[in-house]
Amino acid sequence: MKKRKHTKLVHEGQYIAEVDVELIDTNKEWSPYLSIDDAYKLDDVRNALREGDIKSAARLARVFTLTPVAG
Repeated sequence: MKKRKHTKLVHEGQYIAEVDVELIDTNKEWSPYLSIDDAYKLDDVRNALREGDIKSAARLARVFTLTPVAG
């Protein structure tokens, strides 16, 4: 079993968050996968962004505002 760091993006509304997680590589079919704690962390960030609680999301991830570009 080998672990490697990875950044997952979570997009909700006008916000996007970069969440640092560890991917677990094994020799099994479902590899790589997240730990339960990292999966809950992604869910917590997504729920916080959905509710507009940027402060809570920012404790777990780097949060950015998306700005549309006029074309």
